[in-house]
Amino acid sequence: MQDQATAIGAVLDAMYAMISGPAGPRDWSRQDELFHPDCRQIRTGADADGVPWMLAFGLAEYRENADRLLAGMDFYEVETARELRIFGNIAHAWSTYEARSAPDAAEPERRGINSIQLYREADGRWRIINMIWDNERPGLRIGE
Repeated sequence: MQDQATAIGAVLDAMYAMISGPAGPRDWSRQDELFHPDCRQIRTGADADGVPWMLAFGLAEYRENADRLLAGMDFYEVETARELRIFGNIAHAWSTYEARSAPDAAEPERRGINSIQLYREADGRWRIINMIWDNERPGLRIGE
């Protein structure tokens, strides 16, 4: 049987590959394989006054929102660090990322952290069941 951390790592790597690419709609064909049907994806941030906001999506809503955002923007998200905890049929990954306009861009456009929860199904397959993320901004820096 495949090592649990390796199996989870493959899911996370595929998730980053799925969202990354040149401007235009993404190939969502792997989404149903990687994400549980009940998954929620939650984008968070803060407005100009520092007031927190969030947008929560089901899978179809996320696809529509991401395709709108990425229609005219090259976007490559790369994981730079991962902290993984596994207990029974649940796992949690803190996944630090950098977003770039090109895979070889010298500097990232932004950095942030994905908090990803996974569930191991009866067949042993790990799937993302919840994901919430936030980008770095003044006063909120990774590693400080």
